[in-house]
Amino acid sequence: MPTALARDLQQRKPFANLEEEVFLNVLRTGDVLLQREAQALRATELTFAQYNVLRILRGAGPQGATCGEVGERMVNRDPDVTRLLDRLEARELVRRSRHAQDRRVVVAVITAKALVLLKPLDAAVPRLHREQLAHMSRAQLELLAKLLVLARTPAS
Repeated sequence: MPTALARDLQQRKPFANLEEEVFLNVLRTGDVLLQREAQALRATELTFAQYNVLRILRGAGPQGATCGEVGERMVNRDPDVTRLLDRLEARELVRRSRHAQDRRVVVAVITAKALVLLKPLDAAVPRLHREQLAHMSRAQLELLAKLLVLARTPAS
């Protein structure tokens, strides 16, 4: 009998192994959850990656963060943080300048306009996450969080 994932993917043959099924299940679940967040962000004309960058910069405070720091902190790694910042700067959501001590380093700072844009999302996005996972108990969510961290941790 096919698994729930095999049915979702309309896959006719079994997975090569359990690890493959788990891997694809994590990707599928992430995609399903992310689609609803993308819908919520659509009104602000932000992508998930842009929203992530703005949250990182808001958290960095008035001193901002370098492109490298932003890239390291992103939920989904993006190889072209510079292009993301270009788009945000074009919308006047980010301001960039050269680092005082090292002119090669570019520092990005969130603007007041971006803070206003983020304000309604501060309640809407967590509410969406609660709605998406409301069918799971606190114990199940805690276990899932631990298992996902374990899955990301390299085997020793």
